[in-house]
Amino acid sequence: MSMYVATLASEDDFDGWREAARGLVAAGVPASEVVWQVGDRPTDLFGSAPILAAQAPAFRLPSAFVHMLERVILHRDPERFGLLYGLLLRVVADPRVLHDQADPVLCRVQAMFQTIRRDMHKMRAFLRFREVETDGETRFVGWFEPEHHVVRANAAFFIGRYATMRWSILTPEVSVHWDCRTLSEGPGARRSDAPEGDPLEAVWKTYYRSIFNPARVMTGAMLKEMPRKYWKNMFETALVPELIAGAQAREAGMIERARTAPVQNGAKPWDALREEATGCRRCPLWKPATQTVFGQGPLDAEIMVVGEQPGDQEDLAGEPFVGPAGKVFDEAMTAAGIERSRVYVTNAVKHFKFEPRGKRRIHAKPGTGEIDACRWWVEQERAILRPRMTIAMGATAGRSLLGRAVTVGRERGRPLALPGGGEGWLTVHPSYLLRLPDKAKADQEFAAFVHDLRSAAARL
Repeated sequence: MSMYVATLASEDDFDGWREAARGLVAAGVPASEVVWQVGDRPTDLFGSAPILAAQAPAFRLPSAFVHMLERVILHRDPERFGLLYGLLLRVVADPRVLHDQADPVLCRVQAMFQTIRRDMHKMRAFLRFREVETDGETRFVGWFEPEHHVVRANAAFFIGRYATMRWSILTPEVSVHWDCRTLSEGPGARRSDAPEGDPLEAVWKTYYRSIFNPARVMTGAMLKEMPRKYWKNMFETALVPELIAGAQAREAGMIERARTAPVQNGAKPWDALREEATGCRRCPLWKPATQTVFGQGPLDAEIMVVGEQPGDQEDLAGEPFVGPAGKVFDEAMTAAGIERSRVYVTNAVKHFKFEPRGKRRIHAKPGTGEIDACRWWVEQERAILRPRMTIAMGATAGRSLLGRAVTVGRERGRPLALPGGGEGWLTVHPSYLLRLPDKAKADQEFAAFVHDLRSAAARL
């Protein structure tokens, strides 16, 4: 059986693939009888047949599908040409194929399409130009290592953004050059062909140092959007470890000064910490929440109480423990003989996590990542206050203080050594008491809660 051979000019030759596919579809050639090759690669060993320009009615395709074909051709998967031709045949026969989200081939092609979109975005976001002088002419040269064949497809973006600037983009596969009028191509390059830096980078590094805010750094999200493999070609990423380490040193110094030096009203370090927390972006909970709900109480308190997270009323008021659970907490504190005004209260998570149900916002339990992300704030609160006793109400608060998963029933009712010093005590959260349907059981658990609070205070 003779095979039809479709030869393309380059790995990203969409126009060549489209013309060949049109002829093959018109001739009714199945995907299994087509060999796709790029350039002068050897053809099929069992013979070949030319692609005939058969006369057949033209067919129309959805523009979104054509765009997807154009992008997926840029993928490095060697099977992409035949894969797309086979899908094209099916779509021409029945356009409803494009609406079948369970179709394995369509799912595979859509995943490849998303991969190309990401790769094109990475090139636009992470390519850095350096200024060079050649024969009295200024040119900007950038080096990038794309995962797929996206350089030519991305050239139009850089022409639009830097139309009046002479530039060259060097990659291992192909190089593109713009002289303010014409785009030209050249062979692939090596990393050593690109310049290492220019004086302007010092200005940019100063700028990045000035705007860096460690409280807004979400390491997981940063690495997902900007993997480390791109760092070596971006001058500002070299600053990240230094800036984080420097920020941590400044924070440690601030805490140490708060411990050893008298500060007017004892409030400046705490005020600075609370102000910093208003812009916290350590986890995504800040997006739907109304505001950060920080801790509240005297900064010389011997007892610090940590709850789970703000509720609906706390989120709106900006104060901890003002909702229904807060009222139960106040009653229990009074019954335990503890003056609420002498206790510092805060939460393990500083933003309200909820699920919308109509006009209501229903409390949702914080996840491990959210607790761990917010743990930094609780540690800084404890470092500034240095309470003798820290009471954790609920497993979320227990995890925040101890840095590990805890079970209230197992750890309850005994002193716990806390990282960084001080003593901890684990009990239930007041919201647990509100959820008990049986009044006798609720009264019993309330009495046990009061006993826990009284026992913790007695340790002082």
